Amino acid sequence: MPVRQSMSGFGMGLAPATILGNLGGVDSPAAPGDARRTMAPTLHSLRAFATAAALIPFLAACASSSGTQAVRPGRGSVQPVRPPVHSMPRDPTFQSIPGLEGVIGVGEAQLVRQFGPARLNVWEGDARKLQFTGTACVLDVYLYPTSQSKEPVAAYVDARRSSDGQDVDRAACVAMMRTRR
Repeated sequence: MPVRQSMSGFGMGLAPATILGNLGGVDSPAAPGDARRTMAPTLHSLRAFATAAALIPFLAACASSSGTQAVRPGRGSVQPVRPPVHSMPRDPTFQSIPGLEGVIGVGEAQLVRQFGPARLNVWEGDARKLQFTGTACVLDVYLYPTSQSKEPVAAYVDARRSSDGQDVDRAACVAMMRTRR
């Protein structure tokens, strides 16, 4: 069997004619006109060659380990938890838009008196979001603690249409929500 080095190293030291000759096909020793006997060695040889070619990257990956291994904590290990940092609450910046008087700067009880029970009441840390819904719009009121109040007060209002979520005038939504009560 002639041996020839290929430039890419893919030929594994075999001459191209040797590799292609072993695949079978037209020049295989089957009887002329016998397609079944001619194609069987070709498919088998191609399948074996494709399998060997597919395994090369996996074998190369196994051979090129760097020797370092990641350290994983055990299943029972406990990661230390940082203690919470207590600081004085920062006063929020209050939204000042005409028509939001009576909403900005008030607590939950006053908002419920104006708009009815909140559909959502979400706490995130010391901040709070109350969501009030009407037929035309959804009103989100964000409450934050201040240095002067014991409970969070409304500092920001957002409004959108109930049908498609597009932004709407906040003051108009507040006025509509007040009239439905």
